[in-house]
Amino acid sequence: MEVVYLAGGCLWGVQAFIKTLPGVRFTEAGRANGTSHTLEGEYDGYAECVKTEFEPNVVTLTRLMEYYFEIIDPYSLNQQGEDVGEKYRTGVYSEESKQLEEARAFINNRADCDRIVVEVLPLKNYVRSAEEHQDRLTRCPDDYCHIPEGLLSKYKKG
Repeated sequence: MEVVYLAGGCLWGVQAFIKTLPGVRFTEAGRANGTSHTLEGEYDGYAECVKTEFEPNVVTLTRLMEYYFEIIDPYSLNQQGEDVGEKYRTGVYSEESKQLEEARAFINNRADCDRIVVEVLPLKNYVRSAEEHQDRLTRCPDDYCHIPEGLLSKYKKG
């Protein structure tokens, strides 16, 4: 198993989508690469993200990136859909340099790579989100999500 952290705007939709993908075995809503957080739930500089455990013999990181690019606007800085702010930035974070190289290669091989604002950075820190944010759209399907419903369920099994 490998682990990568994907930030793509509001984590509810990103988690709902990512958990349906082939080879993904576990997801967890969280926040990555911030500067501080308090017990009151304030997070400075963090990006909302989804911790994604996957089987690389079933789905490669490059293929995960292809899926991920289906649900994000890679040209939008600090905004996805109606969600605006630094915490809604797009990013790929990892503790593995090989994964970061693979993510950068995926972006650099796109014809529009000079316009893409997706961060690809080492994971500095990670905080698991509160239970109310875990699998939120499964429990509250009518909550706002920037990802269209048809796309959220595109790869859903049965």
